[in-house]
Amino acid sequence: MKISEDNIITALKNSIVFKELGENEIKDMLNFINYRIQEYDKGETVAIEEDDCNSLGIVINGKIEPQKIFPSGKAITIDRLEMGNAFGEAIIFSNVHKYPATIVCIEKAAVMMISKNEMLKLFSHNNKILNNFIAVLSNKILMLNRRVKTLSYQSIRQKICSYLLYIYQNQKTKVIKLPISRKEMAEYLGIPRPSLSREMINMQDEGLIEFDKNIIKIIDVESLSDILSE
Repeated sequence: MKISEDNIITALKNSIVFKELGENEIKDMLNFINYRIQEYDKGETVAIEEDDCNSLGIVINGKIEPQKIFPSGKAITIDRLEMGNAFGEAIIFSNVHKYPATIVCIEKAAVMMISKNEMLKLFSHNNKILNNFIAVLSNKILMLNRRVKTLSYQSIRQKICSYLLYIYQNQKTKVIKLPISRKEMAEYLGIPRPSLSREMINMQDEGLIEFDKNIIKIIDVESLSDILSE
């Protein structure tokens, strides 16, 4: 797989870290810093949990997944990263710069790695990148708080309602498209997949939602909100 400068520029244009940068600004940035492009085959490991993390990673193409792998061999997918998505941004400036999960390629992929020192050079070189980076960290904190809140609900139904209402608020429509698979949704909510499917069927039978694969229609937003306060 040959990774061209055009491939890199396209990916960076899709990255939140480099949003609002024009093509010439991105080219200038690429000439200003040292970086490396690492290519991986499907099934290869990008990083292992507890490995040192000293670089920001940006997916140039392909798909990778941070996974929590347990001693039993069971793996839980934490996220799915595609072109332009970044990882390591919340770790490289931490006092404990260790990967919190194992990162695995689920298809052939290329990843751009920018070291901590090179990122510091970019921050002083272009304020847009610094502002974007701070925004990314802020969003990570909000996302973590949101997940902790969802996991704090006692019942499976409350966890489902919390997640569906979050997607509804983002997509601004009662007919929402889940951005993750049912298996990933169960892992995100911390519940067994059969329990998730069973409760969603119950909610459909009660007229709260309708669903077909990853498309869900919320019949009554207020009823879902009321469930959270039970």
